[in-house]
Amino acid sequence: MDVTVDGVAQSVTTGNLPQWSEVESLVEAAHRRCRGDTEGRVADYIPVLAQADPDWFAVSVAEVDGTVHSSGDVDVAFSIQSISKAFVYALVCEQLGHAAVRERIGVNNTGLPFNSVIAVELNNGHPMNPMVNAGAMAATALVPGRDPDEQWQFIHAGLSAFAGHALQVDEEVFLSESQTNQRNRAIARLLESYGRIALDPLAVVDVYTRQCSLLVTAADLAVMGATLADGGVNPVTGRRVVSAGVCRDTLAVLAATGAYERSGEWLFEIGLPGKSGVAGGLVTIAPGKAGIGTFSPPLDPAGNSVRGQRATAYLSRVLGLNIFASQAHTLAANRGTHHEH
Repeated sequence: MDVTVDGVAQSVTTGNLPQWSEVESLVEAAHRRCRGDTEGRVADYIPVLAQADPDWFAVSVAEVDGTVHSSGDVDVAFSIQSISKAFVYALVCEQLGHAAVRERIGVNNTGLPFNSVIAVELNNGHPMNPMVNAGAMAATALVPGRDPDEQWQFIHAGLSAFAGHALQVDEEVFLSESQTNQRNRAIARLLESYGRIALDPLAVVDVYTRQCSLLVTAADLAVMGATLADGGVNPVTGRRVVSAGVCRDTLAVLAATGAYERSGEWLFEIGLPGKSGVAGGLVTIAPGKAGIGTFSPPLDPAGNSVRGQRATAYLSRVLGLNIFASQAHTLAANRGTHHEH
């Protein structure tokens, strides 16, 4: 299939998932294989998140045809947290374009924790990428709107379109984060001092905190991921949310930076772009095929769900999703028959 991105025709090659029953059984197998894992710690630096049940675990796969397969605690809603960064970034890219967002925010991994102040200072105030907190708040500051209320309405509508239904804010999470986000306020002030945020930095932090407090389920994350996998069209509602070019840019940034300082390990083991959240959510995207959403609160030291990573790694292998995997396309009998003159 050929598509046009930024005025240039590009050939897009995607594959197909196995038949419905096989995907269904493999999602159940992923949940069954990983539910006994007990590694990781539930986040507690945001007090309300410490109340999460460490046994909660859900796995969901949304195919680009709109089919959704789920297993486990799929009815448990949790705050989207840092996963919102990916989708707000996509919305901003849709509004401002590839070059402007790259220059303003950047696309390179810092190699440092998600809330690092040192990373900002070391790079002369440049956020470096939109998946760390500095870059995410810089992206939120670029959201269109005459005031913070209009910016919030834009974000809320956009993330709801990705999920396919109206998302709700967990007011308890929002209040808890607002009372403990001094570090984010400091980072926003620092960005303001470097000219990277032109708005009231505290108002930007407030909007950013609210977007992180939106409630989702593992199935919501799978559908949001499938929207990025399907060239920006929500496969359940059929509504276009962003362009195919924006999906390409967002997935490239996720591949490089979505698992913070563990992004290289993530790509090496799983081979797909993805993004984690401190509440235990994890979204992973197989371009042209599916979105994977998982939920399990215990995290590794970098802030990524332990069970979620393991379940996703399993699904990547058994469903053949790794974007770096390939097989020789020429049969041995035909070798040497090409490029003859």
